[in-house]
Amino acid sequence: MKYFIDIFPALISGTGMTLLVFIGTLIGALPLGVLFAFALKSKFKPLVYLLNLYIWVMRGTPLLLQLIFVFYGLPMIGITFERMDAALFAFILNYAAYFAEIFRGGINSIPQGQYEAAKVLRLSKFQTSLKVVFPQVFKVVLPSVCNEVITLVKDSSLIYVIGLGDLLRAGKIAMSRDVSIVPMIAVAVVYLVLIGILTILQKRIEKKFSYYK
Repeated sequence: MKYFIDIFPALISGTGMTLLVFIGTLIGALPLGVLFAFALKSKFKPLVYLLNLYIWVMRGTPLLLQLIFVFYGLPMIGITFERMDAALFAFILNYAAYFAEIFRGGINSIPQGQYEAAKVLRLSKFQTSLKVVFPQVFKVVLPSVCNEVITLVKDSSLIYVIGLGDLLRAGKIAMSRDVSIVPMIAVAVVYLVLIGILTILQKRIEKKFSYYK
């Protein structure tokens, strides 16, 4: 027990960094993904091609490689980020691509009759998207979005590659210092607790929006 008390401050500090990356990524990536999803329906073909290229690159290369490129590669052309800014920039761009594809699939699942009914009611395109399409899309994509959110918690451990002290890095340092596997077990427990909390929130949100059935 004394050993757990000794490593607890380092694990808490690492958990704080993990949550900071997690929350910052969600705040940036979710609205950006929704925006990109609707933009993919645009009739302006160059924009659609550009977004498809962006999504292909983000989904086709590892997030770890993207982190390294942002923090170590971009300074070679004069673009420099602080460590946290680099992490958030890479994570937001990566997850926005995944969210864009998820929401695009949700938008495509809406029957054409919904758009025609909105037109009969003389709703503008913005009103149609906000009041008719998005509430239905949100219900459809909710499980997929929640799965990505849970994946994000685990992916946040990748920030160690640019020197940020997240939860996993704190556990690795304690393990190497004390030559013990106990810190990594503690790290696993913290991750399980975080994901357990998110799973409970997911079920409650899905229950709240079940009236769309």
